[in-house]
Amino acid sequence: MATITVRYFAAAAEAAGRDQEELTLVGDGPAPTVGALRAELLERYGAPMAAVLRSGSFLIDGKVSRDDGRALGAVVDILPPFAGG
Repeated sequence: MATITVRYFAAAAEAAGRDQEELTLVGDGPAPTVGALRAELLERYGAPMAAVLRSGSFLIDGKVSRDDGRALGAVVDILPPFAGG
């Protein structure tokens, strides 16, 4: 189990109704994964967050990831899709 800081930007912040929160997640291994965070966010925020996560990404330790098996860091940014990129 680990507590992480999740920071939301643009449409992700709108879907969550906040800019940031602390979440405690249970991991399958030594640390929770992107997949565990994705599942928690979908359960908490439903369809609005699903729309963001469908084409958005996770920023973990300065690296963009969509890999559900990747371990999370202490701070994870939820980024919506960006135009032109």
